[in-house]
Amino acid sequence: MAVFILVLVVVFVLCICSALLRWNEVRYRKKGLPPGTMGWPVFGETTEFLKQGPNFMKNQRARYGSFFKSHILGCPTIVSMDPELNRYILMNEAKGLVPGYPQSMLDILGKCNIAAVHGSTHKYMRGALLALISPTIIRDQLLPKIDDFMRSHLNNWDNHIINIQEKTKEMALLSSLKQIAGIESCSISQPFMAEFFKLVLGTLSLPINLPGTNYRRGFQARKNIVSMLTQLIDERRASRETHEDMLGCLMRSDENRYKLTDEEIIDQIITILYSGYETVSTTSMMAVKYLHDHPRALQELRKEHLAIRERKRPQDPIDCNDLKSMRFTRAVIFETSRLATIVNGVLRKTTEDMELNGFVIPKGWRIYVYTREINYDPFLYPEPLTFNPWRWMVGGSSIHTLIGKDKSLECQNNLLIFGGGTRQCPGKELGIAEISTFLHYFITRYRWEEIGGDKLMKFPRVEAPNGLHIRVSYY
Repeated sequence: MAVFILVLVVVFVLCICSALLRWNEVRYRKKGLPPGTMGWPVFGETTEFLKQGPNFMKNQRARYGSFFKSHILGCPTIVSMDPELNRYILMNEAKGLVPGYPQSMLDILGKCNIAAVHGSTHKYMRGALLALISPTIIRDQLLPKIDDFMRSHLNNWDNHIINIQEKTKEMALLSSLKQIAGIESCSISQPFMAEFFKLVLGTLSLPINLPGTNYRRGFQARKNIVSMLTQLIDERRASRETHEDMLGCLMRSDENRYKLTDEEIIDQIITILYSGYETVSTTSMMAVKYLHDHPRALQELRKEHLAIRERKRPQDPIDCNDLKSMRFTRAVIFETSRLATIVNGVLRKTTEDMELNGFVIPKGWRIYVYTREINYDPFLYPEPLTFNPWRWMVGGSSIHTLIGKDKSLECQNNLLIFGGGTRQCPGKELGIAEISTFLHYFITRYRWEEIGGDKLMKFPRVEAPNGLHIRVSYY
């Protein structure tokens, strides 16, 4: 009898599951939509998307083509894996498309963050951000701070086993914090860092506000960070001192053409920290990994940086001319970003029913511009799974036949590792300066070997779940 009841329960549950799946498919079966599947109500196919990542995308493309519907991260979504269509979407934001980032990201990063706003507001906020990281500001104010921080951060690594993932995460956040808050960053760095790591995890989660969820922890972390930054702003106003850092610039409304409210200032700071943190830390970690695995590339990079050091005294910092001379370093950074695919794509949202690729996309749907696969296109990148920084050098391998002798891959239309259109990463050059300075001091001071056995995940974030451990010694 008990077995019979158990069988009935199992059959009943299966019927309910089947009915829910069927109901969700019918719910989104509108005329003109591209083919695809929608998964479960509310959750959609988020679990498969996050767990299977690129394999999920490839399987769906094999079944439905390079333009299909799904339901991920709480939203009905159209996935585009077509390079030409992706470029069109990125270059035509004003024509019925606005940023479409998940609700969890919008809630946690703030409604004034540059990724959330569009139109004239986006132009204004982007202008305010670019004023903080212009080439002149990088040269005169930010690069000296970056240099000073990297020298200190990379001290005393000799004869230690280092979790390079942990160290590059700390490096990316604390270096940015120093640029933002100057000397005061030291007093808030540890509590800020603990909250910031929770915030990052919460941005890529389902917006379910229940105890124990990454979303709840991330949202609470935002509140704590806002409180810390508000206190810092209030203390500065009370002291009336002048500060030559990003926060000081944002607060000097009388000298700044971009006049922001405190809420906008705080969201701008969180945006700077968040956008730079993931790309700088992960690219730095993966560059260390790839250079270890490719001694010829490491030898070439070290040669470039030792030449820089030879024309300097030991205490002399890296300057703008040094950065310009780091041609192979830049190639290593681009190749690392391409091969590791730090950014898999971007999201847009339709503001009206619109036609794309012969289909009608309903108002309010997300479009996931999936750019990962273009990084492995063998026509653009021969032997795409090989780490080859020389492909980014003018006159490097395979460059002449692909794009002509006067251009490098960095100039090509299909390069989307830093975004595209009006949303191209405004902090691209600052991030490259940080990674270049880190690599300079790391490879001129140390040699390293991997301990081994550390697993790497490539989706939805590039990370080593148990860390990436290396044994470091003086060079």
